[in-house]
Amino acid sequence: MPLQSTRILDLTRLLPGPYCTMLLADFGAEVIKVEEPNDGDYARADEPKLDEDSAFFHSINRNKKSVCLDLKSGEGKEQFLKLVETADVVVESFRPGVMKRLGLDYESLKQVNPGIIYCAVTGYGQSGPYASMPGHDINYISYAGLLHLMGERDRKPIQPATQIADIGGGAFPATVGILLAIIEQRKTGEGQLVDISMMDGVISWLQTILPYYFATNKEAKRGEMALSGGKACYGVYETQDGRYLSVGALEEKFWKQFCQIIGREDFIPLLEAPVHEQHRLAYEIQKIIAEKPQAEWLERFSGMDACIAPVLTMEEMVKDPQVQARDMIQEINHPTLGTTKQIGIPIKLSETPGRIRTHAPKLGEHTDEILEELKNRS
Repeated sequence: MPLQSTRILDLTRLLPGPYCTMLLADFGAEVIKVEEPNDGDYARADEPKLDEDSAFFHSINRNKKSVCLDLKSGEGKEQFLKLVETADVVVESFRPGVMKRLGLDYESLKQVNPGIIYCAVTGYGQSGPYASMPGHDINYISYAGLLHLMGERDRKPIQPATQIADIGGGAFPATVGILLAIIEQRKTGEGQLVDISMMDGVISWLQTILPYYFATNKEAKRGEMALSGGKACYGVYETQDGRYLSVGALEEKFWKQFCQIIGREDFIPLLEAPVHEQHRLAYEIQKIIAEKPQAEWLERFSGMDACIAPVLTMEEMVKDPQVQARDMIQEINHPTLGTTKQIGIPIKLSETPGRIRTHAPKLGEHTDEILEELKNRS
């Protein structure tokens, strides 16, 4: 596997850091989850539980090992530093300053291992006036200007159903940063600090919004952007049975097909109409879509190039033939739970694919094994 010879020490908790290290573990990295004794990662305590740990923890900590160390004690710190000597990467998600107070920051660790890659995933990064502030996903997307634009016109912003900053702004940039640093490490033998700010990551997502602002000095408005309520050809419409269709007929050829199927060819010239006309158009389309149930509309649009999709529930999504064909829901055998479902691997490599090899570790499951290995090395 691509990362088979890579050892990663993972001090992170909850979502952003563990998602990053899960991706790396899926492709062969040995990820050693360093946890506090007794409680470990807070995610273990979430509900619902599968055995003594949460379903969430089982999902995001597959393919990892767990070692319990008390980093505030002299013995725990010494054991961790010995682990660092054997590692390629350290990933942590504490607020800036916490690891320095422990004597385990990047500057300290590179004295032990000059080749160490040290990735810090935080809300606001290692520098700037917000660096030491606490925060959560909703705060990072707020500062980034994204939350202000999410939702319908003349209504309050709507928070997303999944964590954009944690995953898109934090976990994925951290993964890319670590891989880039590994490439450099293998060329020069030198490590480096990978400083990931979730707020920075979200701002980098604004590729269709910020350039518009820079060019016009005009603020985009909630519910009026082309892909967020500003165009009738791109939106969600409720069907007769209380279900929904997503419509993405942005291009003229798709829009033409859509208008023909709903019986309103007079709408075709209005694809690029002004915003006020788009809202009237969306109102008229909604009345038409509400005349038939979702299944009937899907039948009418079947085989047509109009970019129409059903808004699926979780139950429907996991049974969807495309999801199954892409192995995005997988079943694994767990020693105590039997067969359990896992989210699949989104990165498909033809020659060295990722694999779900092991279940999430119990708290401290590998402590004795790893410490014994360190003892044998010294």
